[in-house]
Amino acid sequence: MNKNNNPLDKLIASDLYARYSGILSLSNISLFLVNTDGDILLEFIPSPDFCTHVCQERGGRVCPDYRCRFSSDQAASFVCRYGLKNILVPIKADDDILGYIGGMQVYLPDTEYQKYMIDVQSLQDEKSPELEYIARTIASLKTVESNKIEIHEQLCGHIAKNISLDLTESINHVDSEDPDVARLSIEKEILEKKIIDLEAKNMSLVINPHFLFNTLNCIARIAYFEHSHTTEELIYCLSDLLRYNLKQEDQLHTIGSEIDNIEKYLYIQKIRFKNRLEYEINISDKIKSYRIPNMVIQPIVENALIHGITPKRDGGKICINAEEDKNQIIISIIDNGNGFSKSVLEGIRQAENTSGLGFRSTDNRLKRYYGDEFGLEIVKSDYSGSTITITISSQPIGRG
Repeated sequence: MNKNNNPLDKLIASDLYARYSGILSLSNISLFLVNTDGDILLEFIPSPDFCTHVCQERGGRVCPDYRCRFSSDQAASFVCRYGLKNILVPIKADDDILGYIGGMQVYLPDTEYQKYMIDVQSLQDEKSPELEYIARTIASLKTVESNKIEIHEQLCGHIAKNISLDLTESINHVDSEDPDVARLSIEKEILEKKIIDLEAKNMSLVINPHFLFNTLNCIARIAYFEHSHTTEELIYCLSDLLRYNLKQEDQLHTIGSEIDNIEKYLYIQKIRFKNRLEYEINISDKIKSYRIPNMVIQPIVENALIHGITPKRDGGKICINAEEDKNQIIISIIDNGNGFSKSVLEGIRQAENTSGLGFRSTDNRLKRYYGDEFGLEIVKSDYSGSTITITISSQPIGRG
């Protein structure tokens, strides 16, 4: 088939993303469409910054680890040179391979150590980005449990099969009653029903989050090519923040992933407030490996900024420290702002409030995981600033 007349181009023009936007919400792992020349035609779910800006070739082409597998006509997962698990599923019509669904780009829990073996210096010599940026993109690479990877593989296979059928129908005008078409339509209907159930639980999300992420990443790429690097960094940080904040499942995340999210938040705020905001984070790698309920630390930092630093004419500083003491870990959020007003203190101590931070509910959440002797405490809040501590267990429940 003539590559210059690839029907994939026509299919993308028909708003291919919208067709699968429902089932894409089942995963937050990267998923993209690539042609047989290696050009990424469409990002359904954005790739990690490390893969996009360090590994991929200029012009939006996949890395050599993908291209060397283009000769295969079977779906397969593989591990790239940096230890990331990937997937490549062919899209075929009349036995011709017209493109691939690729993605994943994550570590398994037992291979995450390979992240720390990447030679950052050699990457800078080869690719030119600054060392700090490369290190940051490596740190943000995801580690995903095997059950979620299996779901993502099924999702990739489903989309690839449906695109293949769409292309076959458009080329050969296949009868819509084809048994494979009917079977896949049933599968799609089942998946869409699951999405309806999920959307019913998230009616407040007016905008499809993946649409938002794709839009933000598109803008970031424009900023990259226009050499607006600060704008590019801000957009990627915002995209990562939004994605992380949508993870509202009640589960334990590593302290490291929580801190990484907070650093992105503070980076954005630092650009906004300039020299009116300083921040410092002192948490050892050992403590970062322990686990904590998601979205516990960030709202406290946000309140320190809003109620402590912002009202102060000269701004101030936020410090996040952590120490291990016997069988517990104490995380302190300290600011030298104006302190919380009496009304704000009363509000944040309530179970729910409009700022989104209910200290009582957060304290109860921590106690449920670790026991009554642990939790959240407002140590002080006055004209000299505020100190809030989170105390969790350092016993196995808190380990990664």
